Amino acid sequence: MLEGKRVLLIIGGGIAAFKSLELIRRLRERGCAVTPVLTASAEEFVTPLSVSALAAEKVHRDLFDLTEESEMGHIELSRSADLVVVAPCTANLMAKMAGGHADDLASTLLMATDKPVLIAPAMNVRMWQHPATQRNLSTLRQDSVLAVGPDEGEMACGEFGPGRMSEPPDIISAVAAVLSDGPLNGRHILVTSGPTIEPIDPVRYIANRSSGAQGAAIAQALASLGARVTFVTGPSSIPTPIGVKAVPVESAMQMLEAVEAALPADAAVFAAAVADWRVARKSTQKIKKDGSGKPPAIEFTENPDILSAVARKREDRPALVVGFAAETGDVVNHATAKRERKACDWIVANDVSPETGIMGGAENEVILITDDGAEKWPRMDKTQVAVRLATRIAETLA
Repeated sequence: MLEGKRVLLIIGGGIAAFKSLELIRRLRERGCAVTPVLTASAEEFVTPLSVSALAAEKVHRDLFDLTEESEMGHIELSRSADLVVVAPCTANLMAKMAGGHADDLASTLLMATDKPVLIAPAMNVRMWQHPATQRNLSTLRQDSVLAVGPDEGEMACGEFGPGRMSEPPDIISAVAAVLSDGPLNGRHILVTSGPTIEPIDPVRYIANRSSGAQGAAIAQALASLGARVTFVTGPSSIPTPIGVKAVPVESAMQMLEAVEAALPADAAVFAAAVADWRVARKSTQKIKKDGSGKPPAIEFTENPDILSAVARKREDRPALVVGFAAETGDVVNHATAKRERKACDWIVANDVSPETGIMGGAENEVILITDDGAEKWPRMDKTQVAVRLATRIAETLA
């Protein structure tokens, strides 16, 4: 999958820099060429000689290399690769990227590149959780910078929590997802995921128990097959899939707007658990008890039917529209009726009764409803469900 690809690897200055050596080795094992760039602080943790030996290429370190800069070497470096990977990406490097600084070779390359950028953050847990770092992360995501990790675990400093750089195999998987030449290469697929939340007042809302895990897994599986994925997601603690364009929303109205903005698409998978109703007139102030013992009167209005709206489009309708049906009984009949009512091509149905443990759980057991009837899949991990569905979509769009 990575044969013939080229990665520009920027190694930041942190203890996790030692993992970059294994990352280089594993990338080259898969046929990927690696052009290494060391920051000045990275040289405190790994030597240029060891990096160069593993990469079998010259290590680039200095912005003002007169020989290379006479030919604008930093511009050429930034654009000759298929992907720029920053591993480890320190808090300082994240801040530079978010602020648009270009005061050394690494930061200048990141400003000059026209290629996708993937970062693997690595820092102390307190630094990762600091509001400034989280603001920078948000800015980078808005700039379409991709991220893998960080993982949670024990730090070199002795603290425990999120901030460890992802392991090389995970970074390799992320690189493969971005550079995939799979069967969905050149296809644009829209995926909705997670719950929507409908505000009652500034502190209360109506929502559901959807974790967003299945939708995120589907988006990741599609990206791994080469698709360009727009991932419209409601509030979720599930990490954003690698290699997708994430569009965070909260309410059903916001989700509809984001979906319409994402079209046209070759296929659309509506895995989000959209609230059927919203409060007609949400309060601008916190609703307080008045001592009467009676609950406040709340009037509801129906939310837009996003799945049906897209499936019934005359223009910009995706070639394949896939809906989801979460049922608590008579699954096949309800899902079949929903498919006809919504005018979508497929329905992925499941039983989310409390005893199944599926809503919010790690596994799923689905029935695929198509023109050919109902096809029951065995209970499996949500990632496996996602891979099977993504493969089916690729076969259908071929």
